[in-house]
Amino acid sequence: MRYTIGVDVGGTFTDVVGVDVEGREYLAKAASTPHDQSEGVLDGLANLAAAIGITLTELLETTIRIVHGTTVATNALLERRGARTAMLTTEGHRDVTAMREGLKPARYDLRLPQPPALVPRQLRLPVRERLRPDGSVQVPLDAASLDAAIATLRAQQVESVAICFLHSWAAPKHEHAAAEAVRAALPGVFVTCSADVLPQIKEFERFSTTAVNAYVGPVVSRYLTRLESRLREAGYTQPVFVILSHGGMAPIHEAARLAVGTALSGPAGGVSAALALARRGMGQQLVTLDMGGTSTDIALIQDGAATLGQGREVGGERIALDSLDIITLGAGGGSIAHLGSGGTLEVGPQSAGARPGPACYGNGGTEPTVTDANLALGYLDATRFLGGARLLDVAATERAMATLAAKLGITPEATALGIYRLVNARMADGVRVATVRRGVDPRGATLLAFGGAAGLHASAVARDLGMARIAVPLFAAGLSAWGMLQTELRHEIARSVVSAEAMPSDAALDALFDGLESEARTQLAQWFQGEVVAHRAADLRYGEQVFEITVNLDGVAPNRAALREAFHARHRALFTYDLPEEEVVLVTARAAASGLLPPLPVRPAGAGRPGDALGTRRALLESGWAELPVHGFDDLAAAQEVRGPAIVESATTTVLLLPGDVARMDEGGWLMIEQR
Repeated sequence: MRYTIGVDVGGTFTDVVGVDVEGREYLAKAASTPHDQSEGVLDGLANLAAAIGITLTELLETTIRIVHGTTVATNALLERRGARTAMLTTEGHRDVTAMREGLKPARYDLRLPQPPALVPRQLRLPVRERLRPDGSVQVPLDAASLDAAIATLRAQQVESVAICFLHSWAAPKHEHAAAEAVRAALPGVFVTCSADVLPQIKEFERFSTTAVNAYVGPVVSRYLTRLESRLREAGYTQPVFVILSHGGMAPIHEAARLAVGTALSGPAGGVSAALALARRGMGQQLVTLDMGGTSTDIALIQDGAATLGQGREVGGERIALDSLDIITLGAGGGSIAHLGSGGTLEVGPQSAGARPGPACYGNGGTEPTVTDANLALGYLDATRFLGGARLLDVAATERAMATLAAKLGITPEATALGIYRLVNARMADGVRVATVRRGVDPRGATLLAFGGAAGLHASAVARDLGMARIAVPLFAAGLSAWGMLQTELRHEIARSVVSAEAMPSDAALDALFDGLESEARTQLAQWFQGEVVAHRAADLRYGEQVFEITVNLDGVAPNRAALREAFHARHRALFTYDLPEEEVVLVTARAAASGLLPPLPVRPAGAGRPGDALGTRRALLESGWAELPVHGFDDLAAAQEVRGPAIVESATTTVLLLPGDVARMDEGGWLMIEQR
């Protein structure tokens, strides 16, 4: 077995990265195929095989592991293309998901419409039963009520059923009994229980997360089954893993069961890559800027670690599973520039996607995008895009830019520069949300720019933020796919705690965390036989608070005093103060088991003598048009410096150095840019 492969499906391109046993890295791209992502995956694998110089069959027969990041769940939510879903819930509580938390995103907007229901009210069916918060039975599960609900499910021809009973996090017996009855009566219907998806308190979050799992589950399951079948037919016999929103990965069957956990699958690969690069010496404080074809994803790495959080919203739906703290903007290379309602220039969030794509792709697109602006400004070479594999249509870009310029009443050049400035400002604001709003000064961090388009914008974004350092990896365009190869298998367990006291006794805490860790290890052992590391955390709050803070408990003794001190320290770090005299309440205990895979070999650093520029290119900067030297990214020797203004380009990414930038090829394989 020679190769390990990461696959990242984006809105425009599918990136495939292969690493061999000697540490050589290979990158290939293929157009994404939104109607069936597996087609783009196979096309990407075929292109990877061609880049290596072997057949697709030879590649797959010698591959030990494929790790996949998918946007199937995300797209199903955003486009409302999930399964026809119903919900069985405790009698009297069918409107929990509609009432949400009694809040709305813009609480002073009296005209804000009700969010569209993922599960319509007529398919939220009451069942007579009730558990108390301690898990004891108040009202037994009523067979007649359940049978009536199942009859409605059959008549409505639903594809998926979410079972969400009150207090099932404390005891899943009623939910599991109902699930067995539904599966027996309606074979082939996807059934998911809230006690299996999110066994913790807060009904809206639990119900919403389970409803999303039911809604996207059949779509994700069908896709993963189809992908696995196609890979088998092509000659692949080893495991396929899917990266989940928390940054760990799981086998296909687990990802299909907990499909909601793949909602942030793709962006998680970029964060995993950042963590790996931090370990390799890039720096312990990083801000990721992952700019692809459709969106830009931004995350913060502090002290070499990423932040996990709960309560993310995707497509307007609450998902309360652990997920990496990622800010997503509708600002990518394919983001469409248009005239806004106020008569001003706007960019995104609409995207040209993979088809038709930017106007310059020549696939019928007529609206100008960020990529078209970069071509019009001279930052991209029309003959060398994707290493010359795609010839960009300059005339189509000029027509699209001229049409928008006429609406704005300015020149096409000014329009292109305005698009460039506007998308940079949006990304800088996104970095502020990920840093300043979390109490972190971004000026002390390195901006890690990756994705196919980030290199063209990173210097301008960093200047807006006052960040002095930028890092652009050689494999920037495929770094998310590469990052998927740097992660680990992971299974997480969470359990809410109800106690007469603010916190259980020391003995009870020890037993609670030991039990959760043992359960997580047991579940992981079903997929993985190797070295396992356990992690612990807890959701804690002060007695009068409404919301909890997740506190990392690795290395913290499971007793009251240690948990209190850990919470006080975390509260100080987040909010600059703590309240030692207040009681600390334990709400949810957490444990995770991580299966460690052998580290990938590291390719040797570049060697050789510094080379000269390949030529020059005419480009428009803030100071006017200029002839910029063009350097080959792959040709730069270790420690070689390039001074801006200049362009550094490879087959899959282009880096724009502005005046005052000094770039140096680091021995780790990335371009380190300092702004002086």
